[in-house]
Amino acid sequence: MRNYVCGHRADTPQDFAELALGTPTDLWLGVDGENEMERAARLDAARDILADPEYGGLPDDLIRLAARVIEENPDLFHVVPLVRPARRRTARRGVAA
Repeated sequence: MRNYVCGHRADTPQDFAELALGTPTDLWLGVDGENEMERAARLDAARDILADPEYGGLPDDLIRLAARVIEENPDLFHVVPLVRPARRRTARRGVAA
């Protein structure tokens, strides 16, 4: 079965996020191994997009999308406290010579 969002084919979760946001997720999250110049260019492009009136509501859209993901997948954030094992102390017997 193929998935389409607004007439565009979405094969991966990243495709769905890009189609929902209207921009590539790498623009906002960055990529592994990017240098400072690439990072600065990416952030500059992101600022330009946010300044465009068409994307003025993008931060609100991101919050709504994150809230929907949390609501639909509560197990993603199921936190279980880890139990620390009790420290065992060894009794010292005798006197050092």
